[in-house]
Amino acid sequence: MTEKIIEMKHIVKDFNGFKANNDINLSLNKGEILALLGENGAGKSTLMSILSGLLQPTSGEIKVNGKSVAIKDATAAKNLRIGMVHQHFMLAHSFTVLENIILGHETTRGPVLDLKTAKEQVMKLSEHYGLAIDPNAKVSDISVAQQQRVEILKVLYRGADILIFDEPTAVLTPQEITEFIKILKNLAKEGKSIILITHKLEEIKAVADRVTVIRAGQDVGTFDVDQVSDEKLAELMVGHHVQMNLHKPKVKVGKTILNVQDLKVKEKRGNLVVKGLSFQIKAGEILGIAGIDGNGQDELVEAITGLRKVDAGAVLIKNQDMTNQPVRKITEMGVSSIPADRQKFGLILQLSLADNLALQTYYKEPFSKHGIMNFKNIHQHAKKLIKKFDIRTTDENLATGELSGGNQQKVIIARELDRNSDLIIAFQPTRGLDVGAIEYIHKQLLKEREAGKAILLISYELDEIMQLSDRILVLHDGKESGEVTPETTNETELGLLMTGIKKEGQ
Repeated sequence: MTEKIIEMKHIVKDFNGFKANNDINLSLNKGEILALLGENGAGKSTLMSILSGLLQPTSGEIKVNGKSVAIKDATAAKNLRIGMVHQHFMLAHSFTVLENIILGHETTRGPVLDLKTAKEQVMKLSEHYGLAIDPNAKVSDISVAQQQRVEILKVLYRGADILIFDEPTAVLTPQEITEFIKILKNLAKEGKSIILITHKLEEIKAVADRVTVIRAGQDVGTFDVDQVSDEKLAELMVGHHVQMNLHKPKVKVGKTILNVQDLKVKEKRGNLVVKGLSFQIKAGEILGIAGIDGNGQDELVEAITGLRKVDAGAVLIKNQDMTNQPVRKITEMGVSSIPADRQKFGLILQLSLADNLALQTYYKEPFSKHGIMNFKNIHQHAKKLIKKFDIRTTDENLATGELSGGNQQKVIIARELDRNSDLIIAFQPTRGLDVGAIEYIHKQLLKEREAGKAILLISYELDEIMQLSDRILVLHDGKESGEVTPETTNETELGLLMTGIKKEGQ
């Protein structure tokens, strides 16, 4: 007989008349992995914020180990052995890994901080759960995947038996996702009970025992993962049939829009990371860049868009040499950019949605004239894009930081695609989006391709690269490892090329 660890019954969360959660029921069994699936804005994070003590329910009941509880704050959740790993990590970057793990839960010997004992306890947890870390490294110097391990160790160090993960793979590479799934399975084997908020159907199939689907603030059912298809889950999540495989019509390619010639770019410490890379993209085609994160993708995009100095070689846009030109000049040549890090490079979170949607063109008509802003036009423009791109908000005056991660991504995509640019650079364009939104964005990119736009697609999702690209350039160690087409390759070959193993004849 299964032992219920968590029961959430008839949960309602009302924000001034808007019910983010509207009579949701959810249960979690001991030692199981329960996936929580839903669109952006469906109410998943709100529900888990209630369980972790960050929000209070308007009504409903929560039981932990069969007893009704009031989880008034994060301390109450911790005392109930509930821990949450948030989508955007809550780490002090200037502190070491060890300091971050023990912060707020320090071990002392009298009045003195006992770092030696704390380090022993942390390393014991690290070894037991297969979460390898360097306790002395600064968080600012470690990878995103390692930062995630620090967050997991933080909740384990505090004694959590119930772990909540909010979109944990949104920032991980395919290889890191495989490793993360192993970690989750190990935690479940040890008797930990896990709730996994995710948009990714393939991950649910790989790791979860059951899945609860939420749509528009209501649960639409809980299913055994091995008894329900991807197509059914997608339909339950968005409320209509989702086209899992896109039709990509043949398009006649036109003139060369982007011409990258023998490009060499250094990273901050002076090491060469893009090493003599050359490629072209013509109007009406999508060139996909595949590669393991850290093989020069960031530096390549920053060099093309003017954010990083080109050390050698050239970047030509529509036959104009744009090497090391200012960002605005490159943008005004007809370049749209969807950055990989939406919060760092794509948005100003404190500004309103309307302001962010006008960021690239605020200084031009119809948004300003002779330096005087036309706020009426800015707001009308925002309302149009909110509707067109299904950005889940009722108010264009809302601070963009108040939106969910997926809706923040939609703001950037709406702004960049609306500008009718000749070259679209899309770096992880569907990161953090649900299956319905991914379908929509993919169709938008294909529509841009049909309209004769040149698209540079950089993605760590191999299925996205395979579905959308006309050609695929594989990067390894900052160099071309191979060029293939989706029709003549597969994910196994791509994986080998990504590790630098070339097929015969190349």
